[in-house]
Amino acid sequence: MRGPHNIIRLIRTGATLERTGAMNVVLDAFEAPPALRFVAKALGKPFQWLGYSGDATMPPATRALTALGPAYIKFGQVLSTRPDVVGDELAVQLRVLQDKLPPFSTQEAKAEVERALGLPADTIFSEFSEPVAAASIAQVHKARLADGGDPVAVKVLRPGIEKAFKKDVDAFYLAARIVEIFAPGARRLRPMEVITHFDGVVQGELDLRLESSAAGEFAANTKDDGGFDLPKIRWEHSARRVMTLEWADGVPMGDNAAIDAAGHNRIDLSERVLKLFLLHALRDGYFHADMHQGNLKVAANGDIIAYDFGIMGHIDEYTRRVYAEILFGFIRKDYKRVAEVHFEAGYVPADKDVDEFARALRAVGEPIFGMDASKISMGRLLNYLFEVTERFGMETRTELILLQRTMVVVEGVARSLNPNINIWQVAAPVVTDYIQKSIGPKAVINDLYKTARVLTRFGPRLPGLVEQALIAQSNPSPDKRRGFWRWIALAGIFGLLAGGGLTLLVEALA
Repeated sequence: MRGPHNIIRLIRTGATLERTGAMNVVLDAFEAPPALRFVAKALGKPFQWLGYSGDATMPPATRALTALGPAYIKFGQVLSTRPDVVGDELAVQLRVLQDKLPPFSTQEAKAEVERALGLPADTIFSEFSEPVAAASIAQVHKARLADGGDPVAVKVLRPGIEKAFKKDVDAFYLAARIVEIFAPGARRLRPMEVITHFDGVVQGELDLRLESSAAGEFAANTKDDGGFDLPKIRWEHSARRVMTLEWADGVPMGDNAAIDAAGHNRIDLSERVLKLFLLHALRDGYFHADMHQGNLKVAANGDIIAYDFGIMGHIDEYTRRVYAEILFGFIRKDYKRVAEVHFEAGYVPADKDVDEFARALRAVGEPIFGMDASKISMGRLLNYLFEVTERFGMETRTELILLQRTMVVVEGVARSLNPNINIWQVAAPVVTDYIQKSIGPKAVINDLYKTARVLTRFGPRLPGLVEQALIAQSNPSPDKRRGFWRWIALAGIFGLLAGGGLTLLVEALA
């Protein structure tokens, strides 16, 4: 329950931050206003003795989050990918949370496998290693199938993780409400919606069947993408708390020395990882949303291998077009068009001045494009854009949070491979190609065709709908007259559909 009892959890959180020395680090990173600082200190300092001490060998923020438990660790993982939000120093401290946490025992993992799959682990696997990676929600073991001897990765949820996570997230909701009350300027960030989104993402991670399904969909979408590969899911050895997939052999993406020793071209890899992300986000609207170095490898043939599909991003076609037009406008330095797109999408209130907004966007873009290629940053652009849209009353778009976060992560991966990469130059062909295919005569006709297919489902109901419109017209009012003509227009559309002309036209163009 999201009730007052969670205050105790928040007090312990504040006490832990104080005890570990992380309180000021966190408040400074988020540039917390005085009222919020006062509340945070009031929840922590007097009760410091209630806080967890954590591992003194860790940096303060990492020490506090690992001591507080799995949901805090996962939240720290998310923040570690947003140096544009929390600053470089804190992001570096939190990066250790990605896959280097203390594991639970192999015996416990085997017991979980037996409970999930109904057979002893030693019956299913001829080999079962100690943990090779441990994160906040699950850990991974390398194993070998008894039937066939294929090497596989076995992902196992931490025992009791569901209950522990629920307890922590309930406190997050209360914390979000406190932020809304004591930091009114943060309301546009929709902290409650952010926590709801975060909750939904991790609930998906707590059911490995959903991760397996996500991997399958992602594989189907990307099967023809050159230089990109995914390990196959072994469904017969997967369940809600256990997932088995092919073992991915390759060099870790974060090990430049090993990549060089294997003879791979880091410049090519840096450009390919960025292009692949944009391609998946724009073309498919379905993308890997946790593409840090720990989830990427380089195969012997040079392919980029992605794994860990617990966090996948989805954006609808309309939002993709808006996002692409904004990027395309910045690439062409067409700030007026970028401003118009924000207004057309309803991102900025209609009572604001579009020309003034365009000038503000120019102030965002021009300094960045004037930089050396090695300093051009999408992360910096998003940060500046965030500040400008706040001034013009734009609320945080929760559907774009994951997309924006992942773009920053992928940019970091690309820049770690090639510090001199020109992000915009690499992105331009992918964005331009998507714009040409999604905004043009053929795209308009395809949109009409999709609309027509939906409308045809209402065909059997058309006589009744028209009859209702005629009855309403017998006692007309301005609103009803407008409604009548809408129904007549709808009838005309159905007439067109009955003739099949639109369908034939689309088929001819396809």
